[in-house]
Amino acid sequence: MKYLREIGEYVLLMIQTLKKPEKWFIFRRQLVVNFKQIGTESIGIVAIISFFLGGIVAIQLAYNIDSPFIPKSIIGFSTRTMLVLEVSPTLLSMILTGKVGSRIASEIGTMRITEQIDALRVMGVNPASYLILPKIVASVLYFPVLVIFSIFLGLMGGYAAGAITGLVPPADYIIGVREWFAPFNLVYSMIKTVVFAFIIASVASYKGYSVKGGSVEVGQASTDGVVTANILIIIFDLILTQMLLT
Repeated sequence: MKYLREIGEYVLLMIQTLKKPEKWFIFRRQLVVNFKQIGTESIGIVAIISFFLGGIVAIQLAYNIDSPFIPKSIIGFSTRTMLVLEVSPTLLSMILTGKVGSRIASEIGTMRITEQIDALRVMGVNPASYLILPKIVASVLYFPVLVIFSIFLGLMGGYAAGAITGLVPPADYIIGVREWFAPFNLVYSMIKTVVFAFIIASVASYKGYSVKGGSVEVGQASTDGVVTANILIIIFDLILTQMLLT
């Protein structure tokens, strides 16, 4: 019953959140702030993780593909495919859940326990739309940019790892990256990213918005938001893969 109640509360909160903003200039101002907090401030961690993940994927593929009958270019092809289909959209989203999701949950949760949300409601402001909608929109718009950036840096990491270790000739790696590209794979990756971005922002916001208690409960809500969002990402990854690739 607890989970059914939480699902119902989440749906009702999203209905309130997705209503038309009362004042568009305030919404735009909040959106710019959230672009910086959610997107721009995540570029550093995305860059580091993506570059090294690309290198790791390329090296592992090179070690496991040891047949002389398999061209080295297949390593570049496989690295690109893994980055586009799974590593960048899914793994990166799960990592960003810890950074972005916990921040959203703790921020809104702190506002809840300090009664700032109640004050907004007293002033006639829809607190759900004012606080949560800019975060969801910023996540949905900025996460695809981060994923494209991640794919590019992952490919660069694979190139660097192959060249430094000597496992993959740079020319063969580039041939593999450029050949046999299916444009729909990138579309599939962006669809997953948008869905995951909505899950992260909305679930974290719900956990923070529904906090009752004090600072300890805010920390617990932040943890619950990260765990729940990651579980939903895995579930929807399976669902979207089944729907779009089969």
